[in-house]
Parts: sequence; C-alpha cells; structure tokens
Amino acid sequence: MSTAIFLKLAAIFIVVALGWVAGRLRWLGDNDPARTLSNAAFYIFIPALLFRTTARIDFATLPWRTLAAFFVPVLLLLVLVYVWQRRSNRSGDAPAAPSVRAISATFGNTVQIGVPLATALFGEAGLAIHITIISIHALVLLSVLTALVELDLARERRLRGDADAHLLGTLATTARNTIVHPVVLPVLAGLAWNGLSLPLPGIVDETLQTLALPVVPLCLVLIGMSLAYYGVKGAARGAISLSVLKLLVLPALVLAIGHWGMGLDGIALSVVVMAAAMPVGSNALIFAQRYRTLEGETTAAIVFSTFAFVATGPLWLTVLGHLH
Repeated sequence: MSTAIFLKLAAIFIVVALGWVAGRLRWLGDNDPARTLSNAAFYIFIPALLFRTTARIDFATLPWRTLAAFFVPVLLLLVLVYVWQRRSNRSGDAPAAPSVRAISATFGNTVQIGVPLATALFGEAGLAIHITIISIHALVLLSVLTALVELDLARERRLRGDADAHLLGTLATTARNTIVHPVVLPVLAGLAWNGLSLPLPGIVDETLQTLALPVVPLCLVLIGMSLAYYGVKGAARGAISLSVLKLLVLPALVLAIGHWGMGLDGIALSVVVMAAAMPVGSNALIFAQRYRTLEGETTAAIVFSTFAFVATGPLWLTVLGHLH
C-alpha cells in the first residue's frame, strides 16, 4: 500500500484521537455535546451534501453495469444482515438494532480513505469510477436503511398501542417518517431538481458546498468523542463480527458477483472490490446516534475495521493482482 494511503490513515487516526481527547476532557461541556454535533451533521450538513450531489448527478452517463456490480452485492449483504438480526430476536435490542448493524456491515469509508486509495492505485480512470460510486453511495444505502428502520419503529409503536392498530395506519406512519426525514427528503428534492434539468443558482450551490465541507472532519471528531463517552466494553465482539463482514465478506461478494456474475474485469473490477473493502464509514455512527442505538458497538466497529484495513487492504490487492 502506498505512502499516501498510510498518511491518510494516520491523519484519520489523529483527528479521531483529538475527538477522544475532547470527549475525555469535556472540552465541549457535559451536556452530551457528541449528540448535539451528531444532530447538526444529520439535520444540516449531510442533507446539504445529499441535495447538492443528487441535483448534480448526470444519470445518462453513469456506468450502470459497474454500479450494479457494486450495489447489488452490497444491498444483498445489507438485507441478509438485517433479516438475520431481525430473526435473532436478541433480548434487550432496540427496534433500530438490525438496521444499525446492517449499515455498519455495508457502509464504507469511501471518501476519507477511498478517494486517495483510488487515486494512488488506479489513476484518473479508476478515480472517475470511484467518484461515481460515491455519488450515489449514501443516496442508495441511507434511503433503504431509513425505510427499514422506520418500518421497524412503526411496528414497535403499533405493538405498544402507541400508533394506529391497523396495517394502513402503520404503513402511512412509516411512509411519512421515511419521506419527511433529513436523509430521504433532500435526496428526493435533489432528484426532483435534477429531473427539471435546472442548474443550481451560484449562491445556492456555494452555500450547499460550504455546508457540506464540515461533514468529514465532524464525523471523525464524533468517532473519537463517542469512544470517550461509550468506550468499547461489551461492544468488542459485535464490532469484530461487523468488521469481518465489512472487510472480508462484502468485498468477496462483490468480487464473485462482479467478476463471475457480471463479467467485470480490469480497473473497473479492482475499483468496485476495493470500494467494498473500505472500513466502516463514519455515517454508520451518525445513523446509530440518530436512533440512539448501538453507538458504542458502531464506534468500535469503525475503529477496529480502520486499523484492520492496514492488513486486509493489501490482501485484496494481492487477490485482484492474481486475476489480472
């Protein structure tokens, strides 16, 4: 793995460490500042990023076969983990737990680590494919998971007698909570704007771009603060299992479906496999904090998988090298 990738990993760990120090020393006070920052990211910064990205996508030029080679296995694993967690019926688990574990097993750090890796290893051609994946990565995964978690929450409210006992009432509540949501609503608005083929006015585009800039550093600081607040006690086993799914099972699934199922080869295959091999992304923690579920386990999975990527990343590069 190149020096540039190691430097990027080191920078990530340093920013996370600063967040941990801020959390341990209570630099931001004792009134749960991590959750306040998480809400700021979820309600302000991430929606701005999603709307701007969706409004600017040129769907006519997207490499659909390459995208399918990535997203079909990713969504397949997402559904498998979700169903597995739903069926396990662990006592004490919150209704959102299956969706939180599903996002941890499938949502990768395609920006902080993925962009420099694709640039260093695959050049301009590979970076173009990787950026295309990034452009709809959050759009696809967060939208699907939001629908799943809101359905589970509506079902839980119905069982408690807090919601309409009829199925139609549950579905209506789920649909409303799924659409009027800080992730899905900006995506739908962006798609509508895109469909009208209207350019973003300069001042609007500049404002959205400015709001999107804090997403990466804020998420990294939140990981460190969450480590300080929640620790990893009792979360290590689950975090390790999620890391194995993310670092080994998912890229293997993408490789099998992409190469032998869809006939993908060369740079395109390498890019989608390495995108799948990224460690757990920080958006998983934002999602967990949004639903106040498994924050400690998700934080530990992000940290464990990022450390382990130092070994698993070169492993997948070696496997891909034998296929070329």
